[in-house]
Amino acid sequence: MAASKQVFCSLSRATQGKPVPTESPDTVSFDDDKLILVDREDREVGSETKLSCHHSAGIRHRAFSVFIFDDDNRLLLQKRSSQKLLWPSFWTNSCCSHPRRGETTESAATRRVAEELGMHSELRYVYKFEYQASFEDVGSEFEVCSVFVGRCSDDVRVNENEIADWRYITPEALTDEIASTPDRFTPWFQMEWATLNSDHPEAIQF
Repeated sequence: MAASKQVFCSLSRATQGKPVPTESPDTVSFDDDKLILVDREDREVGSETKLSCHHSAGIRHRAFSVFIFDDDNRLLLQKRSSQKLLWPSFWTNSCCSHPRRGETTESAATRRVAEELGMHSELRYVYKFEYQASFEDVGSEFEVCSVFVGRCSDDVRVNENEIADWRYITPEALTDEIASTPDRFTPWFQMEWATLNSDHPEAIQF
């Protein structure tokens, strides 16, 4: 698996954009969605329900994270819905989820950006890494996660089932905010932002 890292962790507004709902927000994620189980090299080894994949210490599964920048090179952040099982109401990157069984990671990322944000962007793969992170005693993420970057100037139209709030932020301000208040952000986002800046700066400098 190229450019991979393994990380283990446990982490216990001046807001620009209030949620702008779609006409009828769709439910786009279900506990019985069949996710793709993988080994450490991201080779498919089976499938399991989303709920099972996140129970206890988690089962290693395939995932993706998307970073969308606007024409001013500001990053779109979302605040996760308070109804999320893991890290509810935490700030995170533009979009993150899982491909379903039989779906490619690239097509799932494109689908999810449209479902959650109402946006359409060409996405560029940057790298992938493995991590495991536990949220209190509720459950865990245990993922081999592919990171994508894109640029889009579409209006943001969030799915309120998934997103409680959103905002744009400059890279410099984001780095400062994560350093000063890391407990406001999801663990995978913090890992990814650090790696993008240290190992792939060209991917976030348009």
